[in-house]
Amino acid sequence: MAQQTLDYYEILGVKRDATADEIRKAYRRLARKYHPDVNPGDPEAEERFKQISQAYAVLSDPEKRKKYDMFGHAWEQAQYSGQARPDQDFAQFVFEHFGAGSFAEIFGDLFGDLGFGPGGFQTRVRTGVGERPTRRVPRRGQDVFEELTISFKESIHGGERAFTLEMADACPECGGLGGQTAQCTACGGTGVSRQTGLFGMAMSCPQCQGTGEMVTSRCASCRGTGEALRRRKVTVKIPPGIRDGQQLRLRGEGGRGFFGGPNGDLVFTVRVQPHPFFTRQGDDILARVPISLVEAALGAEISVPTVHGRARLKIPAGTASGAKFRMRGQGAPRPGKRGEVGDMIVEVYVVPPKKLSAKARQLLENLRDELKEDPRADLPDGL
Repeated sequence: MAQQTLDYYEILGVKRDATADEIRKAYRRLARKYHPDVNPGDPEAEERFKQISQAYAVLSDPEKRKKYDMFGHAWEQAQYSGQARPDQDFAQFVFEHFGAGSFAEIFGDLFGDLGFGPGGFQTRVRTGVGERPTRRVPRRGQDVFEELTISFKESIHGGERAFTLEMADACPECGGLGGQTAQCTACGGTGVSRQTGLFGMAMSCPQCQGTGEMVTSRCASCRGTGEALRRRKVTVKIPPGIRDGQQLRLRGEGGRGFFGGPNGDLVFTVRVQPHPFFTRQGDDILARVPISLVEAALGAEISVPTVHGRARLKIPAGTASGAKFRMRGQGAPRPGKRGEVGDMIVEVYVVPPKKLSAKARQLLENLRDELKEDPRADLPDGL
């Protein structure tokens, strides 16, 4: 008994006057539900998916839809103008009439976790007319980004940090393929569906996703994922003078590569902890240093802390609170410029004596009477 041919509009569940957008939405909804990768081992779902794809291949094309509306399922004879129609399997049909052999390209967000992933999208090169997909090529793994918090001292003098990393890598048992492979039966191992149509379009094989090979048995070690956990110790070298927000890159320690491609990098964004005394501004170091009333009045040579140790700073007589002094070469090393160092900017502030003996008080009163200075003499009286 001949199998009943279903109406394409009924297959997609749309009216005969449905718009192109309504047809597309109906197809996407049904394809998500019946895609073979969502229903592994379900022949009914696979057959339903074929019907949905065939219906959409015709109704999404204005010319084909017009002929279908006129001739029904006999539109194919009109399409080929009496010529014998070549034999085709479902994979060939999808690409020749629909151009969507890689359903990851349509449903990348939906099937990204079902095996299409980073290899689901094929590289295309121009061939004069249309586009021709290449075989799946080695692809570099993704970079992995992390933050690395270091002390202020490490940011000035540099250092090292050791880590134990756990990253996904290609399974050593199957080489990242997910299992045993065999030549694709749909494309004969070429990875490309046959050319067809007026412009000679060639597209990646829908069955093997352009690789030319099919996974025939699942790898017992990785359970078909193609990945294995990689654990190793790595050392991060912190260069002297590194600034907050700069990045350190460990080559080959990121996400795993695909099809023989190199691993990505592990990229650390440096976060420098603040220091209670020193502040960095570019390659200069800022600090506030107290001086006594006598040092401010008479001048002095004082010892101040720097990021490189203690250093001497001359304070001229009559220095006021808030005065700033530059100490050359006492700043942070300039990243990438060997031997070059920034400066240290010292802001002094006058600290009055906390305790006064009777003699000290008498001396200060005598000084006040002797100087008879009014530091507010030039201030205005008000508004």
